[in-house]
Amino acid sequence: MKKGKTAGGGKTAPAAILFSCFMTGRIFDIQRFCVHDGPGIRTTVFMKGCPLRCRWCHNPEGLTADIQVQFFKNECIGCGKCQGKRNFETAENCPAEAQKICGRDIGEDELLAEVLRDRDFYNSEGGVTFSGGECLLQADFVAVMLEKIKREGVSTAVDTCGYVGTDSIAKTLPFCDLYLYDIKCADPELHKKNTGVDNRLILENLKFLSHSGKRIWIRVPVIPGVNDSIEEITDIACIVKNCGGIEKVTLMPYHTLGKSKYETLGYTPSYDSDAVVSKEDLKRLYGVFESMNIKVD
Repeated sequence: MKKGKTAGGGKTAPAAILFSCFMTGRIFDIQRFCVHDGPGIRTTVFMKGCPLRCRWCHNPEGLTADIQVQFFKNECIGCGKCQGKRNFETAENCPAEAQKICGRDIGEDELLAEVLRDRDFYNSEGGVTFSGGECLLQADFVAVMLEKIKREGVSTAVDTCGYVGTDSIAKTLPFCDLYLYDIKCADPELHKKNTGVDNRLILENLKFLSHSGKRIWIRVPVIPGVNDSIEEITDIACIVKNCGGIEKVTLMPYHTLGKSKYETLGYTPSYDSDAVVSKEDLKRLYGVFESMNIKVD
C-alpha cells in the first residue's frame, strides 16, 4: 500500500458539527438490508466525523467531518483528465468514476424519504440505525431524525462509541429504542494507545445510559494483539456486569475488509495486519461472559 498520511494523523478530534436552522446532516453512506446493526432488517445511516482514531477502524470514510475525494486506482482508465490529482471537479466528471466524492449534506425531509423507502422490509423488529463515524457528533440532527422516524412507527437505534458529551446522548433518549454501545478496551492506557483517548467519558456515559431504562447492546471489536487477552476481556465483562441493564454482548472479530478504503482516501492504516481471530479463540472469549451469566450473541 502506498505511503500517505495516517488516518487522523494524530490531529485533534473534530468538534461537534454545527448546523443551521434548516437542520442538515453530513453523511457518507446509507446502507440497506443491514442485519448486524440492530434487530431485524435495517437501513443504516453513516454520519461523517469521529472523535476517536481507532487503529483498526474499518470505516475510515467517517473519520473526518470533511467531504473528501476517494480515488479507486483499479477503476482508472488513464484518460488524463485529473492529471493524477484528487479534486472535486474531476471527481464529479470522472468518466470511469475512479474518483468519487465521499460525503454529502442531506436535509431532514430527504433523509426521511430515503429511509422510509425500506419500511416494507422492517416488519416488527427492523428499522433505522444511525452509525458513523460517530453519529452523536451530530446529535441535534440525529435527534430530529429519530423523532421523525418514530412518528412513522419505525424502530430506531443509535450506534455510538460513547465519546461524546452526555447531553448529546440525552437529546436522543426520547426517540431511540436501542443503543449499540462500543467497549473497545477496559484498561484506560490501552484504550488511549489504540484510540487516541482514554475511556473515562465512555464508561461514564455507559453508566448514564444504563440508568435510562433504554435497551443497550454492548459491542466489543476483538483486535488481535490489542484486546484479545483473557485478562482484558475479563475486565470488559466486569464493566458490563457491574453496569447493569445490558441486554447482551456481541464480540466482533477484526476483519481486513476496510483496509482497501484507506488507500482510496490517501491514508495509511495504523493497524496494517492480516491477523484474524479464530473460532476457537472467539469461543474462549465468549466463555468469559457466559461464566458471568452475561448474555452473548
